[in-house]
Amino acid sequence: MATLRQPAVAGLFYPADLVSLQTQIQNFFKTNDARGNPPKAIIAPHAGYRYSGPVAASAYACLRKVQGRIHRVILLGPSHRVPFYGIATSRANGFATPLGIVPVNQDDLQQALALPQVRALDEPHALEHSLEVQLPFLQEILGDFSLVPLVVGHSSPQEVKEVLDLFWGSEETLIIVSSDLSHYHDYTTAQQLDRATTKAIEALQPEAIHSEQACGYLPMGGLLMAARERGLHGTTLDLRNSGDTAGSREKVVGYGAYVFQ
Repeated sequence: MATLRQPAVAGLFYPADLVSLQTQIQNFFKTNDARGNPPKAIIAPHAGYRYSGPVAASAYACLRKVQGRIHRVILLGPSHRVPFYGIATSRANGFATPLGIVPVNQDDLQQALALPQVRALDEPHALEHSLEVQLPFLQEILGDFSLVPLVVGHSSPQEVKEVLDLFWGSEETLIIVSSDLSHYHDYTTAQQLDRATTKAIEALQPEAIHSEQACGYLPMGGLLMAARERGLHGTTLDLRNSGDTAGSREKVVGYGAYVFQ
């Protein structure tokens, strides 16, 4: 029986109306030019669009040149609501957004389940926003693609890397890690922390990034390990926080956009 993972944060983190959502994303893209060669992997933030949307768009704009060439997206994000051990796949056949349905690549998920750290768990996916908020950007910029959705619980960067090694593929595969940076510090402190995290990301040094620096530090760490092993280079496209975009500067959340080529 076909099942869909329904949107959990449409109308909260981003518009629930199709036209409003497309308009907002297109407006983000208007202020972001495609830079350099298309990336193999991306790190993008996952807050409400009014806060982190412009930062995320700077990474997704780099995919304009590869529309029609990317057929599979490996999407990883941290679990914010459900604690569990390992990495969770989904039993859903598709993930729905106001822009339509993204089909889930069940064959790939079955391959992932051969790894001991990967489990089929729908509960971590049901209300998780870290994956969901990336999908409208992907739908708008890529069109058709299949999804390998993975929520990372209590795991390790090495365990994440093992999954990425399984699916790295060639140019038809894009890898995305969803993560915000520091949380709820004052503006100046956040800037200092996020600059240090950014330096570690660019240097492909996962051992220098810890939980207080990025909520997605585990999937981020796995990606940095895989990128370092393959000789990729990390580039920062945007680094801001909610004090720069749509909030006060008393307690801010950091957002960074990074590409790996």
